[in-house]
Amino acid sequence: MQAIANAVILAWGWRRWLIALLAGALAALAQAPINAAPVLFVSLPVLVWLLDGAVAANSGGRIRRLRPAFAAGWWFGFGYFLAGLWWIGSAFLVEADVFAWMLPFAVVLVPAGLALFWGVAAMLARLFWSPGWPRILTLALALTALEWLRGHIFTGFPWNGLGYAFAITDATLQPAALVGAYGLGFAALVLFALPAAFWPRPAERGAATFAVVVLALAVAGGVWGAARLATASDASVPDVRLRLVQPAVPQTMKLDPQSAQDILDHLLALSAMPGTGADAGAPLGGATLVVWPETAVPFYLTESAGALTAIANLLPPGSALVTGAPRLDVVPIDGVRRAFNSLYVIDDLGRVVDAYDKEHLVPFGEYLPFEGLLDRVGLNAVTDLVGGFSAGHGRETLDVPGAPPFSPLICYEVIFPGAVVDRTERPGWIVNITNDAWFGITSGPHQHFTQARVRAVEEGLPVVRAANNGISGIVDAYGRVRASLALGPEGVVDGDLPAAIEPTPYARWGDLAMLPMLGIALILNLAGRLGVARRRAML
Repeated sequence: MQAIANAVILAWGWRRWLIALLAGALAALAQAPINAAPVLFVSLPVLVWLLDGAVAANSGGRIRRLRPAFAAGWWFGFGYFLAGLWWIGSAFLVEADVFAWMLPFAVVLVPAGLALFWGVAAMLARLFWSPGWPRILTLALALTALEWLRGHIFTGFPWNGLGYAFAITDATLQPAALVGAYGLGFAALVLFALPAAFWPRPAERGAATFAVVVLALAVAGGVWGAARLATASDASVPDVRLRLVQPAVPQTMKLDPQSAQDILDHLLALSAMPGTGADAGAPLGGATLVVWPETAVPFYLTESAGALTAIANLLPPGSALVTGAPRLDVVPIDGVRRAFNSLYVIDDLGRVVDAYDKEHLVPFGEYLPFEGLLDRVGLNAVTDLVGGFSAGHGRETLDVPGAPPFSPLICYEVIFPGAVVDRTERPGWIVNITNDAWFGITSGPHQHFTQARVRAVEEGLPVVRAANNGISGIVDAYGRVRASLALGPEGVVDGDLPAAIEPTPYARWGDLAMLPMLGIALILNLAGRLGVARRRAML
């Protein structure tokens, strides 16, 4: 290990950037569906050693001293996001004749942009770098700050934070209830970078104590998680029976206006499938609430009396449907009717009893940032390629007949920690509808489902997820999957609605819940730095 650490530290030029790139790509294996969290014990120490080498290259002015650190962080982040987000290219193959030319740019530019946060974090850590174990805390604090910024600036994109590596088991995921996904990311950085506390200076005083404390806290977190699950309630909401419909409609078919009626008929037929056991002969398989995916019907549902009548005919008395569908403004604004990506609650008479317009739109997918600027500089062709949805007005809690009020989340709105419920009106559960058919049979839908599970743990609320091609499932308030349908096949998921639990610390305080942990780490970092400085001064 000593030889490896020295080789990484001394590497320079293209070899250095290649090491960073490969180490970052290795770290991506900790994410779903591989969930190989132990690889981080290899990749994260390499990042620390790369920064050790950047500190050693201290000639020139301040900016020149920071460049090697920024480059190390950027190349590591680029490898991490390139290996973890390659699947976004699949969306450009749905209409390949129009969008295929954009695929290489998207697959490369998105990771390159996200890697900037890791580069800045590495540069910030370089400013406060010190020998020994405190440098691990320095890097963890800097990267946690920049990861939080990645999740918020420019509407945010907190996909594949390092904390999701703890989704390897239900027990190790439970600390998300205390500190959230960003707090888990900090813990992952400190824990998995531990080998760098011993190399390249195995005799550094305090390293063993630091490692023992970190490992003890990690074990304590796992034990607490296991104990929490051992005493967890398996209660369900009385008299609520769910049926989640996964139609697996190809995206090319959804984009064909001639297929609209066939898609609706397919959804109705799947919803009416016979149940099993005692519910074998009951309408809707005994379900009282049916959930269809995002944009399940590829037309303006409220403008189709025939579709609403067909839904009314499907639903037995006392039941309801939650479905995604596009929506047009009833009243034009400036002569233009705006379109929304919406969720509807429809009762057994075919009436819309509540609705929600997606607030957090996907940049370059559902809207084009800086569209006016691009038009002015003559890039009208680019702006014409991107479908234009308007954003809704914020988080809401919707009512649904026969079930507790719920928080609606459309597609990737579920990936934002602390932003999935209305804090003024806590719901009883979360409904996440999505259309991951854009990304085919890739790792993307698996990562999406994992993030939905973490939201359940953070909020202490069950998450019910209906996806066009998967993964659909019922997740309880502890992140445990009670029922699911794999990625790819069509079918239904039947099950009871898990009960909510009391608000977790994270549900009460949001990202502020991790500040005590970060504050203690900062104090330990400063104390460790002073101790190292005193010992070196005595030599």
